[in-house]
Order: sequence, then C-alpha cells, then structure tokens
Amino acid sequence: MIKRVNRIQIELPRPDHGDMNAASVVQELMGGKFGEMSTLNNYMFQSFNFRGKKKLKPFYNLVASITAEEFGHVELVANTINLLSFGNTSPGDPDTAPLQNAKDARYSLHFTTTAQTAYPGDGMGRPWNGEYVNNSGVLVADLLANYLLEIGARTHKMRVYEMTVNPVARTLCGYLLVRGGTHIIAYAKALEVATGVDVGKMLPVPSLDNSKFDYAKKFIDQGLANVLYTWGEPEYKDINQIWKGQNPETGEQLKVIDGLPEGAPVPDFEEKPEEFAPGIDRDDYERILKRLKANM
Repeated sequence: MIKRVNRIQIELPRPDHGDMNAASVVQELMGGKFGEMSTLNNYMFQSFNFRGKKKLKPFYNLVASITAEEFGHVELVANTINLLSFGNTSPGDPDTAPLQNAKDARYSLHFTTTAQTAYPGDGMGRPWNGEYVNNSGVLVADLLANYLLEIGARTHKMRVYEMTVNPVARTLCGYLLVRGGTHIIAYAKALEVATGVDVGKMLPVPSLDNSKFDYAKKFIDQGLANVLYTWGEPEYKDINQIWKGQNPETGEQLKVIDGLPEGAPVPDFEEKPEEFAPGIDRDDYERILKRLKANM
C-alpha cells in the first residue's frame, strides 16, 4: 500500500503570472518516455511483480522505496505545470472569448481538456504509454534498464532546464536533477552488488555534476544527493546493504533516512470560472455546506 501524505516534496515558488510555453515543455517531464510517469510505473510494476522478494529483499526494498519517491515526483511535476498556468486567462462572458489566448498556445490540451492543469502526456500532447514500462522479471536486466532510464530522464531534465528561465520550472528541474542523480547511483550500486561490476565506471554517462545548474545548488547543499528514504517503514531499512559507502561524485557519505522528506504545503489553485472549474457557484457552495454539516 501507499500512504498519501498531503504535502509535496519541496516548496515551489508561486509565480506572479503563468507561462504557457514553460508549462508545455515541463509536460515532457510528466508523460514523456523518460518522464516521471515512466519512472514511477517502471519501478511500481517491478516491485509488484518482483520474484524472490524474501531471498532478494534489499533489492526489492530499494525498488519499492524509489517507487514511493517517484509518486511524489509525478505530483511535483503536476503542481509545477499547474502553477505555470496561473493567470494565463481571465474570467469573462463567453462571448468575449476569455480563453482566446489558447489559440496561440502550443499545448491547447491544457485549455480544452484539463482546465489549465497537468495532463498525463508528453510535451507534444501524446498520452503516456504503458509500453514505456520495462519489467522483464530478470533482476539484473531490470536494474540495468532502470539505470539507463534514469540516465535518459536526467538528459531530458537538463534540456528542459535550458529551454526556460522560469523560476518555477527551474526549481523543479534543479530538484529532480539532484534526486535523479541519486537514483542513478542507487541502481549502479545495486548492479555492483548483484554482479560485482562497477557500472558507473564502465558506463560513465552522463556526468552527474550538478554544480553548473544554479537551481540545483540549494538541494545539493541540503545533502539531497546522498540520501534515500525508508518512508517510515522498518521493512525498508535494509536498503543500507546497497546504499552505503561514499557518493562517487562528491566523496560524501551516503545515508538512509528513516522517514520521509519534510516536504511543503500543497498549493491551492484559484478557481477558473472561464473554464467552468470547479463549477460550484456561491449558492451551490452554501447548499453543500449545509449538507456537510447536517446531522453532525
């Protein structure tokens, strides 16, 4: 089971105004082949279908622990897209075409389909595809696939970072670059334990140096390149049999945190009357309140 915590993993800045095109490029980090929906579903199905959970428990727990984090990454990307949609349109009479900005937007799905919120698709509007999931059931093959998936995801995050100067999008990318780099190291270490091969030296791609990305620096300074989480579950503590030693990039000590990230409050998004969302007017709201409070 997954316990839902009503916080997001980091605080995202609330913009003065939205950025439709930045929202569209961040969509690639949601539902692209190397997006967070892909990392989540790859690790989730591998953990569901893992054979030999008791015998190979540290490997199972590593994949399961990272699965839990990836759920939060999907949530964080969605909240970024939603913040980037703030103020892109204004309420108005339907005959004034209050959504006319959408006709010039490169991601019209945000306006027609999701009321200017995140869509489970890539940067061009293609829906996420279950064929992006690799789950062969062969431990070493799946660990290697995960290592390469994280490398592909890192490349996409670096490119999205370079596509926009928007501080909301760059805060997201900075954080994901640090945490994604951590997962690359985690799967490399798992492969080394499983095979005796130092995959990071055999396939040193890409560079995991995040120092050139200004928005990554505060997360590096917080030590987030060196930690994995148990999410408060004693079962997951034995990931320290894999996640141990030093970070090969920095030489800093790796550690397992018995708990979860501190996180930040989930943003509350304004109503969008021009999108008929949420579609509850004042009279509706008063009637709902009465029904909620009835017989309490």
